[in-house]
Amino acid sequence: QVHVVESGGGLVQAGGSLTLACIVSGTSGGVRTMAWYRQPPGKQREWVASYTIGTIPLIRDSVKGRFTISGDNAKNTVYLQLNSARPDDTAVYYCFATMTDSRNVWGQGTQVTVSS
Repeated sequence: QVHVVESGGGLVQAGGSLTLACIVSGTSGGVRTMAWYRQPPGKQREWVASYTIGTIPLIRDSVKGRFTISGDNAKNTVYLQLNSARPDDTAVYYCFATMTDSRNVWGQGTQVTVSS
């Protein structure tokens, strides 16, 4: 069974930095794409960034220049670096993985809170 587990969330002051990690395990065929989504309080879940092996990472326009997505293909791991954090970055951050056999799996999410 495939497991997607996020880590690294927590409380950060505005202007600070945080690095989230997402690890996919239990897949024998490999991972094609790993993406980050976030759901701010009282709002819908929104796409943040995607990492696909062999392609240029994609970042949501509203966080470009502050967020960076990177991956370690050998470890089925993707990272989301949050810099210059703002209170409106407060959200539950979810990892979404698409396997090479096209299965999609969500993680349970990790809370990020940015204090002003």
